[in-house]
Amino acid sequence: MILGMGFLGLSFMGLQAEEPEAVEAVEKDFQAYMSSLDSMINVWHVRPKMEPLVLDSINERAEQLIEELPDSVYIARLAAISSPMQFTFNSQVKSYIRLYTQRRRDQVENMLGLSHYYFPIFEEALDAAGLPHELKYLPVIESALNPRALSRAGASGIWQFMYHTGKRYGLEVDSYVDERRDPVQASRAAAAFLSDLYEIYGDWQLVIAAYNCGPGNVNKAIRRSGGKRDFWEIYYRLPRETRGYVPAFIAATYAFTYAREHGLHARPVNLPVATDTIMVHQPLHFEQVAEVLKLPLEHLRELNPQYRRDLVPAKNRPYPLRLSFEQSTAFAGLEDSIYAHRRLQFFPDNQLAAPAAASSHPVVAPSGTAAIHYTVKSGDVVGLIAEWFNVRASDLRYWNNINRNIIRVGQKLVVYVPQAQEAHYRAVAQRHGSRQAAAATAAHATAAPEVEGEYVYYTVRSGDNLWTIARQFPGVSNDDIMAWNNITDARKLKPGQRLRIKSGN
Repeated sequence: MILGMGFLGLSFMGLQAEEPEAVEAVEKDFQAYMSSLDSMINVWHVRPKMEPLVLDSINERAEQLIEELPDSVYIARLAAISSPMQFTFNSQVKSYIRLYTQRRRDQVENMLGLSHYYFPIFEEALDAAGLPHELKYLPVIESALNPRALSRAGASGIWQFMYHTGKRYGLEVDSYVDERRDPVQASRAAAAFLSDLYEIYGDWQLVIAAYNCGPGNVNKAIRRSGGKRDFWEIYYRLPRETRGYVPAFIAATYAFTYAREHGLHARPVNLPVATDTIMVHQPLHFEQVAEVLKLPLEHLRELNPQYRRDLVPAKNRPYPLRLSFEQSTAFAGLEDSIYAHRRLQFFPDNQLAAPAAASSHPVVAPSGTAAIHYTVKSGDVVGLIAEWFNVRASDLRYWNNINRNIIRVGQKLVVYVPQAQEAHYRAVAQRHGSRQAAAATAAHATAAPEVEGEYVYYTVRSGDNLWTIARQFPGVSNDDIMAWNNITDARKLKPGQRLRIKSGN
């Protein structure tokens, strides 16, 4: 929807008829926004296809070749956007449209690429709140779709929440997590905030202005203008950074809606098309996931920008970890291995941070004893280990600072045995260690493929998933295995299940 031509003429003329000082102020607002856009667009997960200098050169030539459109075209196109929001056209809006479609084409194409990942997230939250979907363009002017954007005032994330506003709308912000940087949670909070602002003003342009500078500043501008409740009539009463905010929003809506008409095309970015969420129920470091699944660490940071220290602090409640669909399937199959990988290094005593030295008591070897070292294997428990070495479980816990009988695979335990029986208990440690190794070898042997005719038969073992199995057979994909075995749910593989795979595929 667009305002009538009479109002368009008045608003266009009215803003141009201001004093020279006001015109100069508008130009300063515009230049300040351009500087902010240059800063925000430096998105860390964009994959550039050409060198920046080449892009600048190409865009300068493109700007010279772009034919200047008459105002009537902009007016007609804005009017054709189906939305309950008003898209006014005037000199300010035109300046921002030219900024997006001519002067900053490379940056807009980067944001077009990012929009394929982020816009569905925004639209889902806005739709759930019953809000216009065009509000998805707010993060374009707030953060240039950069979830790690941080303003000079301290606003953070893709929707640029201030600390107290974020907390008021339920976003967790602490030493480990900043949900202002979580596109999903921040979008839900933004939708709630925008709904509350619309209850106050009942006008989307005032809502957008209040989102940027706060209801207090908008209310002050309304009072100083004699109670007028139209954005363009309180324009010069608003803070300078907010004056360009509504024009920039209208221009961003126009540029994204009519990108193709202006020869603007999305650039590829390092974000997957389909993602899934794993609920993590114990502390987990990104490096554990990256090393077991053989993923770049930066890839996990891109999909989970809310975690400040590369760490999911799931100690007292579960937290989400977002992965590509294929990676989430692999995670589900290797979950135990991922949690166990280098666990003592990242989470000593299952704590998020290493406990202070004073918290662990010094252990003095009992007189007349020898120290035997045993490495915890899968299936071991404190009581069973104590029984093997004929010691009390309480002593084993005391010697190794074990709390609540929690031990982990790979953990090294010290056991004090009578000196006269040292050789015997060293053999005990070796025997139980060998037992575990033999069991693992046997499990692996049973999983060796069997060949029958045109098919190879593979026996599923613990920790397997379709992705890890397919990697063992060149040219075979997850979908191939599902088709050959009539599998409809990739997550329902069971140890011992036999899969047939075409040989020589």
